[in-house]
Amino acid sequence: MSSATPTPRDVLTPEALAMLQVIAKTSSFAAAARSLGQVPSALTYRIRQMEDALDVLLFDRSSRQARLTVAGAELLREGARLLGDIDAVANRVKRVATGWEPQLTIAVDGAISRTPMMELCEAFFALNPPTRIKLREETLSGTLEALTSGQADLAIGVVLEPGPMVGIRSQPLGRIKFIYVVAPHHPLANAPEPLDDTLIRQHRGVAVADSVQRGNGVTIGLLGGQDVFTVATMSAKLEAQLRGLGGGSVPDYLAQPYIDAGRLVAKRVNRSAIEGSASYAWLDHPSTTQGKALQWWLQQLGSVKTRAALLGQREG
Repeated sequence: MSSATPTPRDVLTPEALAMLQVIAKTSSFAAAARSLGQVPSALTYRIRQMEDALDVLLFDRSSRQARLTVAGAELLREGARLLGDIDAVANRVKRVATGWEPQLTIAVDGAISRTPMMELCEAFFALNPPTRIKLREETLSGTLEALTSGQADLAIGVVLEPGPMVGIRSQPLGRIKFIYVVAPHHPLANAPEPLDDTLIRQHRGVAVADSVQRGNGVTIGLLGGQDVFTVATMSAKLEAQLRGLGGGSVPDYLAQPYIDAGRLVAKRVNRSAIEGSASYAWLDHPSTTQGKALQWWLQQLGSVKTRAALLGQREG
């Protein structure tokens, strides 16, 4: 019984791809064989195996030199990429073995300033770490839930429930101040201040949906019986209010540039200004050694300047 034809997986080994590179570089089976310490017939046999498995010709047989066909040139390009990927995986595995996590997932609340977050990511990637970063945008209870459910390793901008939480450590991030704003063409823009609840209730409010997966979540700044336009993100909420689709409270640092530009109007309200304490929290299991990526992020968050920037504030 004859042996089965080799499959592409059988013949497209790292060794075979490296051999193809040498043949292409020397343009000669004989020269490549000498370089690899093999006889030319061994290389010819390996190439024919690859051609049979792929059902293509890799070299032009009419040429005296080892000249690649179009298909051969494509395999050479892709082979170089695959070999590079193998080297990268090997390096990543070695570095992960030194204490770097393969991936660090960070849940970021919608009230956190995105520019300093991206600057932190930029600084982290400048280290050329083997750790991949995954950012999750969450809102209200969902930011903490991403951490407690194990879907995130670090959460920035969480509002913590009273009392200790098993397996979770936290530190204060700072206070987030919200201001009530409407578009200049909104009916409340020229209403006498302070706005009372009865007047606000007559107009649509814009709210960001709590991203919590379990339970009903929470709402901030909405009144009972008020018409509500619910959006998925803080940026969508801001866009809706710029268009006059409703009023609502947004972090002061997000609103201020639009207030200065005359695109939003800040309104005083009878109710106390919304202001809340935010924290950053991370998973902390006694049996698990803290990875180097998480250590780096916690070190950055230990800076007063960094925490202030994440809340859209200046230091001090």
